[in-house]
Amino acid sequence: MEISGALVYGSWERSRSVADYAGKRIRRLYPAYAVIILSPALVALLLGGAADGIVRYVGANLVFANFLAPTLPGLFETQRFNDVNGALWTLKIEVMFYIALIALGPLILRLKRQSARAIIICLVVLYALGEVWRIWFEALAVTEDRRIWYQLARQLPGQMAFFVSGIAMWIWRDWIAARLSAIWRTSILLLAISVLVPEGEFLRAAGLAGIIAGLAWARGPDLPAAKYGDISYGLYICHFPIVQALVAAGAFALDPWLGSALAIALTVGTSFALWHCVERPALRADSHYRQS
Repeated sequence: MEISGALVYGSWERSRSVADYAGKRIRRLYPAYAVIILSPALVALLLGGAADGIVRYVGANLVFANFLAPTLPGLFETQRFNDVNGALWTLKIEVMFYIALIALGPLILRLKRQSARAIIICLVVLYALGEVWRIWFEALAVTEDRRIWYQLARQLPGQMAFFVSGIAMWIWRDWIAARLSAIWRTSILLLAISVLVPEGEFLRAAGLAGIIAGLAWARGPDLPAAKYGDISYGLYICHFPIVQALVAAGAFALDPWLGSALAIALTVGTSFALWHCVERPALRADSHYRQS
């Protein structure tokens, strides 16, 4: 989520208007997402799945309400995990963040122009409020033994620390790149505290952000990573149903190594197909994704 926070805020800064920003986000996210929702629904229909269940799945998932209908009739029903695509729950949070940035973006830009202190205070407050939300609802989940509170803790306000850390990565990217050694040491310490000390969990987003920034701006070979296409989004949204299909086909039961190799090959191949046939054509000609 830190990476998303950095990239999406960067997109906001480069946008000419709210409509321009919204259009870029929709083009980047939704076409491939719709394909990933409709493809298994079509398979379920061909296999004779109940039409009402398929319609419910398609309707809920196309508006990012995956939690309302995570399964499809006739697909993966006898497996340990029967969700069609368990990775998609984060995308509704992603979309909520896109919307929240329409309100927060102008404020952050204004404070950024005023002073470094103003923007630091703003981001720290947003980070802290998100953690208060998460801690509050996680406490309710324990004391009242109700899963709904835990689910609420995982929604956007409770994840705001990760997005805010990503925004900070983007704003101070030059400063971070010049101090990578100190950033690495501090971030590893923060992450270790967040894992080893329960009361220190609020430091996890900051620690992860520093480690990601260190990896992103560390010196290394100049690899043409985007030469053949940006498959990162495709890898994320298509790996789960592919693994589910291979489990259903018995590939992992036959040979775990064979199942793993097939999962990797099919996921990478599908991701390239998504990029070249769906994602890239949906982008504007001046999109930096296409230019790179």
